[in-house]
Amino acid sequence: MRNPFRSSLIFFLWYAASNPAFSQTATWNIDPNHSTAQFTVRHMGISNVRGDFTKVSGTVELNDKDITQSKIAATIDVASVDTRVPNRDHDLRSENFFDVAKYPTMEFKSKRIVENGGKLQMIGDLTLHGTTREVTLDLDSPTAEQTDPSGNQRRGFSASTIINRKDFGVVWNHTLKSGEAVVSDKVKIQIDVELVKKKG
Repeated sequence: MRNPFRSSLIFFLWYAASNPAFSQTATWNIDPNHSTAQFTVRHMGISNVRGDFTKVSGTVELNDKDITQSKIAATIDVASVDTRVPNRDHDLRSENFFDVAKYPTMEFKSKRIVENGGKLQMIGDLTLHGTTREVTLDLDSPTAEQTDPSGNQRRGFSASTIINRKDFGVVWNHTLKSGEAVVSDKVKIQIDVELVKKKG
């Protein structure tokens, strides 16, 4: 009698050996201690204010043979926001902005990676403040692997985009007599992550 498990295993091994994209994929974990998501907003139309989310976690299914077959899933602890001004950070965590008591995390899941004009772009769903919208990030190619003193394989990559915070329901603002908004609607986002290769 034919063994269905053995047949399935043989098919799986054949597929893995004959499909270069499959065989080149490895899992990497985002290192929260060496990764940040930075944002920049215009304040009163006169200066830029920058802040960081210091707790970023997630995984990357990285395909070195074909980078467009890679996948990324990341989670940001919104309460980790840090603009180096405690009162401002408290306001950002409040219902005026991120409302971290109700929406404690921000999540991104990639849907596809494409080449556009010789550059990489990553398209995926960003969930912020309870709203999910598709965004496009400009993506730098991952760096070469490096071995740290503990023997872990590491590499990194960066991505950037611009979003309109009102698209995600973050709408608080105040208009000055000059007509300028206290906080701009457009938010620049810069993501820098360091990856550790999953062992085994």
